[in-house]
Parts: sequence; structure tokens; C-alpha cells
Amino acid sequence: MKKVIQSILLYIVSAIGISLTLKADIGVSSFNAMNLSISEWTSIKVGTITFIANLIFLFGYTCLCEKKDFRNFTLMFISILFFGMVINFFLYIIFGTIYVENYLVRIGLFIFGAILAGGTTGIILSLDIIPFPIESLCLRIAELTKRPFYQYRYCVDLFSIILSITISLLYNLPINIREGTIISFILLSGIISYTRLKFKNYQQKPQTQ
Repeated sequence: MKKVIQSILLYIVSAIGISLTLKADIGVSSFNAMNLSISEWTSIKVGTITFIANLIFLFGYTCLCEKKDFRNFTLMFISILFFGMVINFFLYIIFGTIYVENYLVRIGLFIFGAILAGGTTGIILSLDIIPFPIESLCLRIAELTKRPFYQYRYCVDLFSIILSITISLLYNLPINIREGTIISFILLSGIISYTRLKFKNYQQKPQTQ
């Protein structure tokens, strides 16, 4: 129960981090660029689109799991629903009237948000109680194919970039692939992998003494 509460709190922190990257307005991470482009196209809030996208990854993960842990699947569903709601709350209500003019401050805000989101995602994966569907699916495919996790996570980022640009060009919408996307593409998967391994090693230390 303690780890469930910890995971939920980390989901909240990660959602705040994503909201900060969106609010920085220098472009967004690959996955969020896709969600933002779809949001602008459909006029559906970006947190809601994020929930739907995560739901698709959850379905894929569920299909690839040999043992169907429906309790875990239910917790993941509830968490991604809550995650999308928190993004909407912070982005549209808490940060809705705030605008940062200084460009360097916006870059700093974006990097801080990316570290916050990526770091908490890595810890959530280490806790292995309510992991994010994207990372869960990538980890599962990595296990099945015996390839590194980060390769599949980067593939998700690349697909998201292509889809975001395609939607923006087809429907004459703002391009959400900018400098923030490049920063995130370089940093995010590495941060997730690093914090996941570090926190996992930290958890194992008392057991080896």
C-alpha cells in the first residue's frame, strides 16, 4: 500500500513536470508534441489526449503480458486517468494565466520540468507498482527481443515527432517540434533509464548487507 501511495504521488510530480514543459512554450517533448498537436486539431484538452494515448499503450502492454494481472492493469488505468486530469488542472488552471517572457528562463523551466518528469518516471518504473504504460510496453518488448529498453523508447519518441509534424502540416497548425523537443529527445530517455537503474540499486542495497 505504501508503494502504491508513493507511485501516485510520483505520478502527480511527473504531471507537474510535463505541465511545466508545456508552459515553457519552446516546443515540447516528442510524446507531448504528438498529444499537443492532436489536442489543437481536435480541441480536446491535452491531458485528455495524453490519457487516451497512454490507454493505447496500456492495451498493447496488456496483450503482450503472459500473466494477466488485472489488479495491476486496473491500477495503471486509474493512474493514467488521474495523470491526465492533473495535467489539465495544472496547465489550464494553475499555470493558465502565467506567462514567462525571458527566453533563458523558459529554457530553464523546460529543462527542470523534463528532469522532474523523466526522473519520477524512472523511479515509478523501479517501484514496479503502477508503471507508465509507455515504459511498461517498451520494457516488455525489450524483454521479448533481448534488446535495450532505450532503443524502443527512442522509437516511440521518433514516431511521436513524425506524427506531430504530419498533423501540424496537414491541418495548418502550429509546429510543436522546436528546440524543447530536441532537448527532450536527447535527455528524457536517458534520464528515465538512469534514475530507474539508480533507484533500483538503492532499493537493493539493504538486502545485500
